[in-house]
Amino acid sequence: MLFEKLQKAREDKDAKAHRALFHDDHEFISHKQNKVFKKSEGSEEQTLEMFNNITEDKVRCIYENDEILVTHRFNTYASGDKEALMMVSLKKDGLIWRTETGATEM
Repeated sequence: MLFEKLQKAREDKDAKAHRALFHDDHEFISHKQNKVFKKSEGSEEQTLEMFNNITEDKVRCIYENDEILVTHRFNTYASGDKEALMMVSLKKDGLIWRTETGATEM
């Protein structure tokens, strides 16, 4: 399943492998920033920067099937801010297609 592949790419800080798991039409909906980010707007360098600026803890898969992936984790950001993060991703063609999150500041 995709969860294990995502985690492996993050652990290895392999931005290319990580980005390959996202559909070309991927959209990340940020309610906090009131913006939609598209895969085409990002780069491997930005993905690597994310890996280097976010420490993830207690990452777990809540549920995954052929249509959806639901995860939970605790993130600590370079700024020192901490969040509990629920991430829900819809799948298309076996890849992550649309992602929304719910974050609680810690």
